[in-house]
Parts: sequence; C-alpha cells; structure tokens
Amino acid sequence: MVLAGLAAEWVAPGDPVAANFGAMFNAPNRAHWFGTDAFGRDVLSRIIFGARTALIIGFGSSLLGATIGGAVGVSSAYFGGITDLLVQRLVDIVISFPIIVLAMAIVSIIGVGPDKLVVAIALSFLPRAARVVRSSALSVREMVYVEAARALGCAHGRIIWRHMAPNVLAPYLVMLTSFLGQAILLEASLSFLGLGVSEPTPAWGLMLRGAAVDFVQKAPWMAIFPGLAISIAVLAFNLFGDALRDAFDPRLRT
Repeated sequence: MVLAGLAAEWVAPGDPVAANFGAMFNAPNRAHWFGTDAFGRDVLSRIIFGARTALIIGFGSSLLGATIGGAVGVSSAYFGGITDLLVQRLVDIVISFPIIVLAMAIVSIIGVGPDKLVVAIALSFLPRAARVVRSSALSVREMVYVEAARALGCAHGRIIWRHMAPNVLAPYLVMLTSFLGQAILLEASLSFLGLGVSEPTPAWGLMLRGAAVDFVQKAPWMAIFPGLAISIAVLAFNLFGDALRDAFDPRLRT
C-alpha cells in the first residue's frame, strides 16, 4: 500500500481524474481491471491514487495526534497534583465522545479540506494518546534517574524531554501504528459523509459515496473495490500495530 501510494504515477494504469464519457460504467475487463465509474474514470487508478490520500491524511493525523497527546500525557504525569487532575478530567470529558462524532463536530467548526481533516482526526486522537502515555510516564517519574535530575537542578522541560519522553517511546510507537488504521477509516467515513476531501480528488470514502446510493446495483464494482481497499488497509495496519506491541512486550520476547 505504501509503495503503491508513493509510486502512483508509475503504477496506476491511467489518469485518476480524466473523464471518458464513452466508457462509463464499464465492467471489469482487460482495459480496466476494476471497471470504470459514472464519469468513465478508471477505478483501479483512483484506488491506487486514493492510497496516497489515505496515507497522507492517516500518517499526518496519527503523528500529530499521538505526538501532541503524548506530550500532554508526559507533562501531566510529571507535574501531578492539581495539574494532573484537571488535565485528566478534561481528557475524560473529551474521550466520552465517539471518535467519529468528535471528528464530525471539529470538521463542522474548522471547515472541510485535507489539511483540516488532518487536524480534526488528530484532535480526536489526542485525549486517547494522552491517557495511554500518561500511564507509562507515571512509573517513569518515580525512577531514580528522574529524582537525580531533579536533585541536580535540571529544568522541568529538560527532565520531561530528555529523561521521561524517551522512556515512553515504546507505547507511543505502538499507539501511533494503531491510530493509522483508525485514521484511514475515519478519513473514509468523513469523505463518505461529504465532510472530507472533495471531487475530483481520488479518495476511497469519496468513491463509496458516489457508488453506494445510485449505482450499487448497476455498477457494483464501484463500491466493492474501494470497500475492499479500506478493509485490507485497516486490517493490515491493525495487525502491524499488534505485532509491534508484541515486539515491545518483554514478556513475549522468549
């Protein structure tokens, strides 16, 4: 998926946005392996270029949400007391909303577009990232080297970023990969609802939106292949996240 998205110009058999009104609703054939859509565009080409859209939004939102949330979680664990209490109560309030509902609310406020979609999904992940990283940072805070850094008079920022943050890297990486599958699914869901990327940008959720209602019986391949792409991508990233979690678990290294 990553290689196809990066090399889409060389891998895709055609232009994903070029309309051909003489080849509308063509079933899968030798010229168009996955058929064509209502505008005569090659479905396979749009799926390949859609992988790039999914990866850019998925990686961008996951990295942004996990990093900012991780920083909030480490800082909350380090300072403790009233700071930790206020941050965690705020996290509890935000985390009570389903991710899709929270993302829809943020998009409705900041607007529609790929860059705004990255921000909306990242903000939806932020409280969950803060909660996961904080649980690991609480144990790191009690380590001897953190107490030694305090005794030497190190600044709070130096202790957090030089001594605590590197030691919560393992849960951060696992969380980042687990967010990738969720981000791809969220991007597809929001695009399907008209709150994500817009035409003619190739995106899997947008392809489903154009096929699900009007053409599902006439041209089922328009919905089948984008749906399979979403399912396989989400499954692959979830399995990768599970494998990474097992690799970082010292109890499973034997």
